[in-house]
Amino acid sequence: MAKVQYYGTGRRKKSIARVRLVPGDGNVTINDRSIDDYFGLETLKVIVKQPLTLTQTLDKFDVVAKVIGGGFTGQAGAIRHGVARALLKADEEFKPVLKKAGFLTRDPRMKERKKYGLKGARRAPQFSKR
Repeated sequence: MAKVQYYGTGRRKKSIARVRLVPGDGNVTINDRSIDDYFGLETLKVIVKQPLTLTQTLDKFDVVAKVIGGGFTGQAGAIRHGVARALLKADEEFKPVLKKAGFLTRDPRMKERKKYGLKGARRAPQFSKR
């Protein structure tokens, strides 16, 4: 018998997360590893679980996420975005709460490109008068 599953795609910086919510007891698996193995920092674990704690569904769903690209912070933000979108598909009544917290909005901040004549995006070569 097929279990009910809810999907959500989250993005942040260069990271893309494909998140699946399965009815369960609150296990979080990222790239076939537990959240404790994957993220070393406690703040990143909290970021991933924020939408679930906000909607009081932490012990109702298991989170299975596949995430590629970017660094740990971007990946945690992408998973949070994906979890929020999947929760929206699970129950439409979560929308005002998730939207007010800002979990449904994709963070548009990206790395600024390097410009020619400069050493970085804005860093100019050292200036000398003579």
